[in-house]
Amino acid sequence: MVKFKYILLLSILTLLVYSCGDDGIPGSTIDPNFDHGAQSIKDNDSLVLFLKNHYYDLSTSTVKPLETGETPLYEDPKLVTQNITENINDNDVDYKLYAYIATEGTSPKGNPTVVDSVLVNYSGQKILNTTTISTATFDSNVNTWFVLGGGVIRGWTYGITNLLGGVNNTMANEPLSFSGTGKGVLFLPSGLAYRNVGTGQTILPNEILMFYVELNDIIVDTDSDLDGVPSILEDLDKDGKPWNDDTDEDGTPNFLDTDDDGDLILSIREDANEDGNPANDFSDLDNTSLPDYLNKVIRKSNR
Repeated sequence: MVKFKYILLLSILTLLVYSCGDDGIPGSTIDPNFDHGAQSIKDNDSLVLFLKNHYYDLSTSTVKPLETGETPLYEDPKLVTQNITENINDNDVDYKLYAYIATEGTSPKGNPTVVDSVLVNYSGQKILNTTTISTATFDSNVNTWFVLGGGVIRGWTYGITNLLGGVNNTMANEPLSFSGTGKGVLFLPSGLAYRNVGTGQTILPNEILMFYVELNDIIVDTDSDLDGVPSILEDLDKDGKPWNDDTDEDGTPNFLDTDDDGDLILSIREDANEDGNPANDFSDLDNTSLPDYLNKVIRKSNR
């Protein structure tokens, strides 16, 4: 019950604050003349050199300048490379995200999807150049919930899916406690962070970021808009990006939209057989493959 209430609150807050610009960054605007492809190549060149000049120190669980006898991050088998394509200004831009898996998680829940809710500890630093990391963190927190794919930078959305969570050992009336958590480091090109926008004085445009992340827990099959359909199943075109599926074209993706087809009937109420899953109700005899909650012609409410 507590989890349900929390997800409800989280969903409402997400719907209220999720005001991404067309390039996918919260509150951002588009510069139609900026060359995102060229910046991606520049960032990757810098990241590759950085990874070749640094290693992961197991004794301190930190990234350090390379020392004799240590394995560069770029050659470390624990480093995962993700090839990611983002559409910006109607152009596809290719990026490389690097994730170092320091500790495998032990959770039986599996890896989070790109739109699951995750409970994390994290801290962020800026990669200033190929040899230098900012001494101070620009952001850090513990036991914080985020919905991937909604209101977080794309580097988090993709990168955290490489981790497994831990096991919840929390006792009644005690602080949250987890064991066997997954720990890693995300190395993000600016295009998967705050791009050419930045965040004001904290993060400047085109800055490359590094995050230490500990994944404590996830909510499997997160349903961010509480419409009865897990967010990951609202990826209608099956391209792995639920945020670009918007049936009623109202600017809110289906996985955050309580009325997916814009017929003024909440999706959760277009559940004709009342089994809690609107995705398996088909009332339109002329379009038997389209579920009612995505069919503007059908306006049946079970309440």
